[in-house]
Amino acid sequence: MNNKKKKLSYYFDFSEVANYFFRKKDPKRKTNFSLKAMHTVNKISIIMFLLGVLFIIFRRLI
Repeated sequence: MNNKKKKLSYYFDFSEVANYFFRKKDPKRKTNFSLKAMHTVNKISIIMFLLGVLFIIFRRLI
């Protein structure tokens, strides 16, 4: 039973996603427009994916 909880919690661990959105900017790292645009697109795609997953779960429950 304890093994199942560990496996299930592994799939619902969103700490990496939260760290991606709420990390501090590194002053040593150089940024340019392309890098900022890439990170913006990545954030939008992560949000759209999570909204899609929530929508599918919501439809299954109803």
